[in-house]
Amino acid sequence: MIEVRNVVKVYRRGKNEVPALQGVSLSVPRGQFLSVMGSSGSGKSTMLNLLGALDVPTSGTLHIDGKEISRFPDDELSRFRRDRLGFIFQFFNLLPMLTAEENVALPLSIAGEQPEQPWFDELIEKTGLTDRRTHRPSELSGGQQQRVAIARALVTRPTVVFADEPTGNLDSTTGSEILELLRDSVSTLGQTIVMVTHEPRAAAIADRVLFLADGLIVRDLGRSSAAEVLAVMNELSAK
Repeated sequence: MIEVRNVVKVYRRGKNEVPALQGVSLSVPRGQFLSVMGSSGSGKSTMLNLLGALDVPTSGTLHIDGKEISRFPDDELSRFRRDRLGFIFQFFNLLPMLTAEENVALPLSIAGEQPEQPWFDELIEKTGLTDRRTHRPSELSGGQQQRVAIARALVTRPTVVFADEPTGNLDSTTGSEILELLRDSVSTLGQTIVMVTHEPRAAAIADRVLFLADGLIVRDLGRSSAAEVLAVMNELSAK
């Protein structure tokens, strides 16, 4: 599903060059839930931006579902991002004047399309929003708003969903419910998810945990417990 080969990303700050990724290679199969962890400045946000077609690498290649998006012009990259990718953010990013179901349908509305009603209704039910369809964001709890954001990310049946700290603005109980919902979308819908998080309990829900430091992949674990993830975090921070 995702193939990253020798990707380098360098940012220019005046006359200075700041390396964010330094030759990263990675394969993510279809239907895998991948967590990406790392301290501030490790390159995890840069990786998410590149994989999510929000930025392009300085060098190297990046394929999603067989398409080399690292060479797409801006307009084609925008269309690919709109049509093939889903995004979940820490602060929900819902439009306050729209109802829950209108926010869910927003990516389709922007593309001039109508929801496929059976799929739309199933998605509303799976995300626990059946009795909140007509509520606006101000009438929803934080967890319910994140459920709307997840349904919005899934409504176009995207190739990959990218989640950036999806539980970072939620209490632990609500965060656990959101993580289970993401896990279910992988298990029952075959969705591929790449999630950036700093929380060991969140990372432990994934099939695989990737650790970045100084723009490099320094550890690649299979499914692990929160305690195992925390142990690796502590080990890497001590170096």
